[in-house]
Amino acid sequence: MGAQLRVYRQKIRSAQTTKKITRAMELIAASRIAKAQARMAASTPYSRAITRAVSAVATFSNVDHILTTEPERVDRAAVVIFTSDRGLAGAFNSNVLREAEELATLLRSEGKDVVYYLVGRKAVGYFAFRKRDFVESWVGETDNPVFDTAQEIGQKLVDAFVRPAEEGGVDEIHIVYNRFVSMLTQTPEVVRLLPLEVVEGVEEPDSSELYPLYEFEPEVGDVLDGLLPVYIESRIFNAMLQSATAKHAATQKAMKSASDNADNLILDYTRLANNARQAEITQQISEIVGGADALSSSK
Repeated sequence: MGAQLRVYRQKIRSAQTTKKITRAMELIAASRIAKAQARMAASTPYSRAITRAVSAVATFSNVDHILTTEPERVDRAAVVIFTSDRGLAGAFNSNVLREAEELATLLRSEGKDVVYYLVGRKAVGYFAFRKRDFVESWVGETDNPVFDTAQEIGQKLVDAFVRPAEEGGVDEIHIVYNRFVSMLTQTPEVVRLLPLEVVEGVEEPDSSELYPLYEFEPEVGDVLDGLLPVYIESRIFNAMLQSATAKHAATQKAMKSASDNADNLILDYTRLANNARQAEITQQISEIVGGADALSSSK
């Protein structure tokens, strides 16, 4: 009985230590969410405005541009996967990786070769473990994204997009990331960045809103050339901010669940320890009574 009681008490101490760690991680994630949400909220209107500006240029002009023109044949497609550098976030990374796999399967079924660009150590580890190739990776800044990284990613993607597929370029660019919906919900999102779908990102027209007529100076092609890198960088940075916010929310939810589970374990093991202690006391009393009866009977 004594050995069993020691085991239960050791498990209680282990659960209490685990609870302290998960509780601390929950509080850290909660402290980071507010800042991440503020950055995401500041970035989203700009990203929408850039997308709408590109759509407007494409809609109100007849010029054929690589940004908005569908290629006659798509041989290669790039998939950019946004994960986190760290785990302990529930199904955050597995959901986005599964969505990327489904997208890749769909693209291959259409006869397209798929190449990958990875953001976050979890995506890199996923591909390295399976010995799969990828073009480029970026790690170390998923919790607190910086715009320099978005610019670097955008430059790589633009260079690949303007290069012919025969020379290692791509004809399409897709991004897969977790979109922050609420503190309890983070949804994997798939967006085709290039070629731009003109209807993408444009809200339903409001009958009370009057849309202006556009005059372009310099030429429309020059405007689109200037908007191309800005559009890519803004969308990439917004996806990074969305992913970071969703990760902090997923971590808080996962750590709260772990803390609750630790509480349940502590309660269960405390009851088992009390039962073992009661059994031990009962056994000791029985032994004392039995010894006393043996002594009295011997007299």
